[in-house]
Amino acid sequence: MAKGKGGSTVAIVERIARPVVEELGYRLWDVRYEKEGPDHFLRVFIDKDGDMDTADCEKVSRALDPLIDEADPIEESYYFEVSSPGLGRRLTRPEHFAAVCGEKVLVRLYRADALGNKEFTGTLTGAADGEIVLDAAQGERRFALSDVALAKLCDDEDLF
Repeated sequence: MAKGKGGSTVAIVERIARPVVEELGYRLWDVRYEKEGPDHFLRVFIDKDGDMDTADCEKVSRALDPLIDEADPIEESYYFEVSSPGLGRRLTRPEHFAAVCGEKVLVRLYRADALGNKEFTGTLTGAADGEIVLDAAQGERRFALSDVALAKLCDDEDLF
């Protein structure tokens, strides 16, 4: 099985996790298979309307753990985690952008624009056809998702 950035592994785990997560009343936000130092982590991020707590994560973890073990999509040993995407959550998929439309987001581009700007903060006003629209201090800005290195929700600003 191809490992790389966890592409195959992530797809397999998503197929297993999505129906279980949704049946339990949550939304599957993301699945990541990452290497940190010598360790590998399989992370499943869930969301729901209202507050999340550790009991929510434990409930999903207990439901998914035996199914993932049975499918055995990962050759090496790894740590399995279920958590909330948290404050300042990364936006990586079209459904993420749709879910936070009207909220303040940060967008960082791979390459600076013609004025040398690489980072923009503003209200996400649209997301469709591989493009996002931001109402930023510089006015309306449109970005192709392929040009976006990082996008995240800015709901954690008041904490720092």
